[in-house]
Amino acid sequence: MKKLFLLAAFSVLFISTSITAQQKRTITLNEAIQLALENNYQLKQAENNLDLAEYRIISEKADFLPSISSSAGYSTQTGQQFVQETLSFTDVTSSGANGRISASVPIFTGFSNILTLRSSERNKLSNEETLKRAKENIIFETATRFLTVLLNKQQLEDAKESLETSNKLLEQTKAQVEVGSRPSVDLYNQEATVANDEFTVTQRENALKLSKLQLIRSLQIDPLQDYEFAVPDFDPETAKNSVSVSQDVNSLVEQALLNRSDIRSSEFNIESLEYQLQISKGSLLPTLSGSASISSSYSDQDPRGDFSEQFFDQRVNKSLGLSLNLPIFNNWNRMTQIQSAQVNLKNAELGLENTKLQVIQEITQALNDYSSYSSQLKAAEKSLIFSEKAFETQQERYNVGASTLIELSQAQTQYFNAQSARTSALYNLIFQEKLLDYYVGKLSGDDINF
Repeated sequence: MKKLFLLAAFSVLFISTSITAQQKRTITLNEAIQLALENNYQLKQAENNLDLAEYRIISEKADFLPSISSSAGYSTQTGQQFVQETLSFTDVTSSGANGRISASVPIFTGFSNILTLRSSERNKLSNEETLKRAKENIIFETATRFLTVLLNKQQLEDAKESLETSNKLLEQTKAQVEVGSRPSVDLYNQEATVANDEFTVTQRENALKLSKLQLIRSLQIDPLQDYEFAVPDFDPETAKNSVSVSQDVNSLVEQALLNRSDIRSSEFNIESLEYQLQISKGSLLPTLSGSASISSSYSDQDPRGDFSEQFFDQRVNKSLGLSLNLPIFNNWNRMTQIQSAQVNLKNAELGLENTKLQVIQEITQALNDYSSYSSQLKAAEKSLIFSEKAFETQQERYNVGASTLIELSQAQTQYFNAQSARTSALYNLIFQEKLLDYYVGKLSGDDINF
């Protein structure tokens, strides 16, 4: 009886688990972006680098404070020692203790402390901008993959619609062949058309599955779970009309140079390297530091008193001092450091200039592509209208026997191709707007919509 109860309980658990596993999780665009921002390992690395930069600033500030150290020791020695009273060497075991507290403070270090702190502060700002750009990259990549899923889903629906139309025409052709109003070759041709449409549907299904897998991988969520990606509620006509992009290249470039996080990160990095160069030059200057210490010791061979009298009174030593270090020759190491800092600064400046040129090229190309996709959409819409009318006309002519099946199939194919071209052109135009936002540096994941 107990075994039956356990078996029933296990069955119920297995069935409930299976039902839960089969339930699809629906993910919206904004949810996908938030998942990507939470799970992306590169973003976590950028956050860790920012934390490290903050710790370095704390360390650099602490360099202005005195350094304090202490030490204590105890020792026992056994051996022959000369005894004054007997004028002879005698085996003696002696014990002793010592303690010391010392402090040192930098007075002048060639301004290295101040410059190092400023360099670390600029480095932190650079890491903050790098983190922002990393978020923008994740938002853009996630939105792009999400858009690809939507595009493939729409193209699959178009392919299924074309297959449904072909199947209806196949049934009609079968009936006509059976009564002898159409030749058998029309049936074979239409069956071939249906098979071709089925092949197209299969291709579109595979493309949709692949795009979903790529999106799931980028979100770094459980790939074994079943997901459904929600299609945003938007009217294609409204979305098309809402796409508005300025054609002024100079204006967009100016915005990009002000907004782009990667450019600001490079600028802060250059400032940090400029401070590093000053630090290297400052190593040629003398340094001045102050020190203070107090120490004491005890020896059981000292007849002047016990531990307390010796350690806290009789054997106490105090010192104050200044230390001046004047660099004269260090095997050209300091000059090499200065030259290395200069080269690093020049390379960073060259990298920034290259980034700015790349921004201009990206925005110019994106604007050209936007104009091209806009023209393609207008042409695709015209083609869709005319091909739909042509298909409807050929359908009517075929029904009354005034048109051949080949002509009707060609019109259907043109209509399907026009639908697919119009869908691709619309999504490409919407994508191009997001691409320009990304290039200009104003892409935000708070509320991104197509």
